[in-house]
Amino acid sequence: MSLEKLIEMNRTLIEHGKAGTMELVDDVVAIPASDYTDEDQFELEIERIFKRLPLTVAPSCELPEPGSYKAMDIAGIPVLVTRQKDGTAQAFLNSCTHRGNPVAQGSGKANRFTCGYHGWTFKNDGDLLAIASPQDFGAVDKAAFCLTKFPTLERAGLIWVTLDPKSTLDMEAFLCGYDEMLEHFGFKDWHLFEQRTLTGPNWKTAFDGYLDFYHLPVLHKDTFGADFFNRANYFAWGPHQRLSAPSVYAQKTGSDEKMDLSKMEEEDWPIEALTQGVWTIFPCVSIASFYGGGGRGAMISVLYPGKTVGESFTTQYYVMENEPTDDAVRQGAHDQFAFLETVVAEEDYKTGKRQHEALQSGLIDKVWFGRNEGGGQAFHQWVEKLVKADDAELNRIFTPQLQAAE
Repeated sequence: MSLEKLIEMNRTLIEHGKAGTMELVDDVVAIPASDYTDEDQFELEIERIFKRLPLTVAPSCELPEPGSYKAMDIAGIPVLVTRQKDGTAQAFLNSCTHRGNPVAQGSGKANRFTCGYHGWTFKNDGDLLAIASPQDFGAVDKAAFCLTKFPTLERAGLIWVTLDPKSTLDMEAFLCGYDEMLEHFGFKDWHLFEQRTLTGPNWKTAFDGYLDFYHLPVLHKDTFGADFFNRANYFAWGPHQRLSAPSVYAQKTGSDEKMDLSKMEEEDWPIEALTQGVWTIFPCVSIASFYGGGGRGAMISVLYPGKTVGESFTTQYYVMENEPTDDAVRQGAHDQFAFLETVVAEEDYKTGKRQHEALQSGLIDKVWFGRNEGGGQAFHQWVEKLVKADDAELNRIFTPQLQAAE
């Protein structure tokens, strides 16, 4: 069914491309400017969204083999993600069960983690392996001192984690079938080429840009070009969205040649044509396809709020369908990734920081989303809806059969 859905979306894009039209939502919508600047609102978003919902923490290829791990901080919570002996991914609270000191830093490969404070050692599946000087410390039940596990799910070459060990939210239900669509990229077999982390403005200000083609030929006139498209149709699976420009064309992999899809049989449409555009995973991930180095690539941007309302940070992963085998391909991919850093850091995020400073003046009470900005409207509606929802309502939202049973 997911392939049929991709084809159906492509038909819609082609028809609008032929007609020179796009899908518009019903009205222009205003959002309170304080939604971006209010510290209490920001804290609610941390608690109700980032500490309750499944978050994408890594592409699978970042942890390519058993023993691979990385330590990270999300919304003030230290997280350790590992690839276990059986090949599954698992996330833990990166906190020794003795005194709370982190047991891992950075990333790499390890079958065990030893706390640098007192030497307690844990296996990469979280089990407590040994404590230092047990004859002096006293008897402990090792099974009661394992690292705290977070709910973890790996789908479509991506790893999701819920930062609440007691969460009852169905992670698969939260994805609303979106993971089936993402499977068509084939990320689980792709190669991680490069990654970096950028600082940005308020997390919603930053994320608005990923849901907006309207700004492309204006803000990015010197990079993408002033004749770049500025229209997008939006497709939704719960809070997750795909944006794609209405057009009859798709770029042919490995060249500047464009394919006229309207003149091809549907069965001949290549997968890269069916997945073009920007795919966003609520609340904080953007996936965009590129072709640097002559082959299929994608930039997966994972965006988290910072310590204050005006800060965020984004880890950009440049993944490639095939690992580069020669210098020309490698340099092409590197150049593509460097170009994207300029676009995001020097244009999108610098603009977002200036925007945030202006909103903090308190002299602007609303910001606006047009009928051509349906993706941004939907995003803010979902933020409001989920911030207001208690835990029981949250489960009902993403598991409709629970609501039907009541």
